[in-house]
Amino acid sequence: MKALITGITGQDGSYLAEFLLSKGYEVFGMVRRSSTEKFDRINHIIDKIKLKQGDLLDQLSIIRIIEEIQPDEVYNLAAQSFVPTSWQQPVLTAEFDAVGVTRILEAIRLVNKKIKFYQASSSEMFGKTQEVPQTEKTPFYPRSPYGVAKVYGHWITVNYRESYGIFGCSGILFNHESPRRGLEFVTRKVTDGVAKIKLALADKLYLGNLDAQRDWGYAGDYVEAMWLMLQQKEPDNYVVATGISHSVKDLVRVAFETVGLDWEKYVKVDQNLVRPAEVDHLLGDASYATKKLGWKPKVSFEQMIKMMAEYDLALQQKILKHKD
Repeated sequence: MKALITGITGQDGSYLAEFLLSKGYEVFGMVRRSSTEKFDRINHIIDKIKLKQGDLLDQLSIIRIIEEIQPDEVYNLAAQSFVPTSWQQPVLTAEFDAVGVTRILEAIRLVNKKIKFYQASSSEMFGKTQEVPQTEKTPFYPRSPYGVAKVYGHWITVNYRESYGIFGCSGILFNHESPRRGLEFVTRKVTDGVAKIKLALADKLYLGNLDAQRDWGYAGDYVEAMWLMLQQKEPDNYVVATGISHSVKDLVRVAFETVGLDWEKYVKVDQNLVRPAEVDHLLGDASYATKKLGWKPKVSFEQMIKMMAEYDLALQQKILKHKD
């Protein structure tokens, strides 16, 4: 089996690549040609995968790659995925996260309609939640340019599925984290901050809304759900979540406890970090995915935050050692 992953250098792309390699797949990754190529998340498997240059903004490059590889499965994980950036670059976010999905679907339609397609949808599509918990049937009410673009990507996948018979699945994934998460995301910002405070490299951690609640799971668990979706007889949409929500305050508490510190001495709220339109409470109901795919999360919230805090502490210690 051959799989093409867009966004292979990201958190999810790297875990999915590892997972597919373990299943005996030939794994291809689409990467953009940029002045600073960052392959740190996939360096340990770089000799086992094949990278192809292409861009979600460039229709021809996508067609060329799909023609050349003839993949059995395409996983679209590439996106501008940081919500605050989507307020600063709303048009570019739409180009990648909305129109980019259409370009891949068009390439599949033109080259080979039998290729199975996975679209990375997001819990941010629910935004101002219309019900708690959120299921596959909950109406979308996105609260950011990122959420709006993801809704487009979601519905265009459904439209190509119903209009052209393409096996297109949307995974509505709730927040999923790991030590490979980008430093701009709140979970990693916290665990990185905790490590620096523990080693006296910083004395404060500034955060936005401490009461915002999210359904946080482990990225390594969630990529298995992506694969399972494409192994079914019929394509469908699935919510992937833990069904348990935690506040940013919970996240902070667990991370500081991991290194033996009291968070209240170090954390300060900065109003500049509060979003223009806040998404208060995301909580997913993944019972459909459990029933149809047999999928369940394995790593708990506490285990994951502990893993991330320990990883960042070891990373900062290593950096300090090199400086000496």
